[in-house]
Formats: sequence, structure tokens, C-alpha cells
Amino acid sequence: MPTVLITGGTGMIGTALSRQLLQQGYDVIILSRNPIKTASQYGATSQQNSFRPSGNMYYAKWDIDGGKIDAQAIAQADYIVHLAGEGVAKKRWTKKRKQEIMESRTKTSDLLYKSLSTQPNKVKAIVSASAIGYYGPDHGKPFTEEDPATNDFLGSTCKAWEDSIESVKTLGKRLVKLRLGIALSNEGGALAEFKKPARIGMAAVLGTGNQAVSWIHIDDLCRAFIHAIETPEMEGVFNLAAPNVTNNRELTLGIAKAMNGKFYFPFKVPTFVLKLMMGEMSIEVLKSTTVDSSKLQKTGFNFIFPTVGSALKHLIG
Repeated sequence: MPTVLITGGTGMIGTALSRQLLQQGYDVIILSRNPIKTASQYGATSQQNSFRPSGNMYYAKWDIDGGKIDAQAIAQADYIVHLAGEGVAKKRWTKKRKQEIMESRTKTSDLLYKSLSTQPNKVKAIVSASAIGYYGPDHGKPFTEEDPATNDFLGSTCKAWEDSIESVKTLGKRLVKLRLGIALSNEGGALAEFKKPARIGMAAVLGTGNQAVSWIHIDDLCRAFIHAIETPEMEGVFNLAAPNVTNNRELTLGIAKAMNGKFYFPFKVPTFVLKLMMGEMSIEVLKSTTVDSSKLQKTGFNFIFPTVGSALKHLIG
């Protein structure tokens, strides 16, 4: 089976994707600043420049500031999945944090291009993450891949992210960019935050609760990346969100009901409170964004979890 090299492979999405790839027989290489330390979490032992926690998966070193990637890792890769980037919601958006979020995406893309252009390799395609933060608030119809980027911070970041990886096409590599909706997973991300008040029987509806949420079950998300690897006809940008959009109120109450049955108390977190707590980041939780994923479906991809009800039933029970 082919070998897939993953940047950002230790995050929530990278971990889930690695697991699915291994289950399907792929070899997986995870790039890490400190592969010894990272691999030791899985009981791995060192083998020269690579650190192998299982027969089909190992960690290799990259030095983003120094502009280097383990040449052996590049040489072995058949495909690259580019997920690297600082978490958008982890910290308040200070000027410094914004720069970190932007550069963690663009610098890593530049490093991939440099490595592919200077080191022998057999890479057939790069599948790069982006996000639906590319788009602005709803404008009367679902956003398609042809709609322009909004000019706010996330929109500018997503556009720069996508532009920075575009250069690999000049090397004759097939490039797929997947604009991800809100990923629902039991291993972190947005669902973990929604669960916090639900654990004590509360359902915290944000703002009006009417804002559209374009979401994706983590299993479907990983399946879409593998689909992009395995479908040579796929090239360009694709929205990756479930075909049935939900809203903040429906999602919040659905989580509380799944966890507590009838025994939960819904309440609203006013818009002004969210702005005080989150600053500029509140724009994203209050923004209503509906995207059209029909372009992806036309490539033969089918969603296992097309509705938020089916997703929550699987994730929470």
C-alpha cells in the first residue's frame, strides 16, 4: 500500500486520519519537531532518523524554522496530507496570536514546496486542509467553492493558507484543498466545548442560536481525505461539510438531550457576553455560514452521517 506523509498528524484530525489510514493498510509518516518525544508517547524506539511505534507508522523530523524535512520521509511518501496549523480557538486573538496562526500555515506550506522541489520524491498528490472560515456570513444561498474569501481575519488566513500551497502544482503535483466545516469528534474540538455545560445538565445556546453551523463528523472528514487520495480525478477546492446544515440551537440542544435525556436546562449566552469573553473570535461563533458540498458528492463521495442527529447518536449515543 502507498505511504502517506502527514503534517499536523498529532492533532485531533491527524490522529483520527492516521488511524483510518492504518486500518486500510496504508503506511503513515507523521512529521514532528521532536519525533523522539512524540513517538515515546506510544512506546516507540528510535531507528536512526525515524521512530516507529507500529509496523506501518513512524515519526520523522521536520524543522520549520530551519527549513528542513527528513529527506528519507520525503523520499518514501506517495501522498502528503497537509494539516499543520496552530489551533484557531485555543487562545484569544492577540496580534501575536494572529501572526502565529497565519505563519503556522503558510510557513509549513512553503517548507513542503521547498522540500519537494529540492529532494528526490515520488509524491503524486497533496491534500491540504483549509476551512469554511474562508467564507463570510450567509448571503442568501449556500457558499460554493467559487465564492470569494471574506476579508476578515479567518477569511484572509484561509486564503493565504490555500495560496501558499498552490506552488506545488508547478512541480506537477495534483493538489486538492478541502475546506472543512466544524469537525465533531469525541477526542476534542468543538464538540468537547459543547459537552462541558451539558455535563452539568445545561445547554448553552450562543447568541440567538439561529446561526447556521456547517459541520462534519470526524469519520466522514477522514474518509473524504482518503477519498481525495484515491480519486485521481479530484483536483482543486472542495467544501467538506455534511449536506444537512444545522444551527447553534439545534446542535446545542441535541448534545444536551443525547447526554441527559429530558433532564437539561437551556439558556442563552447573550451576544455582548460572548464579545466580552472572546473578543474578535466571537465573530466566528456568531456567524452563520452555510456551504454547498455537492461538488464533493459528485466525485462519488457519500456521507455516512448526513444529519446532525445521526452524528450525535453515533458520537454520544
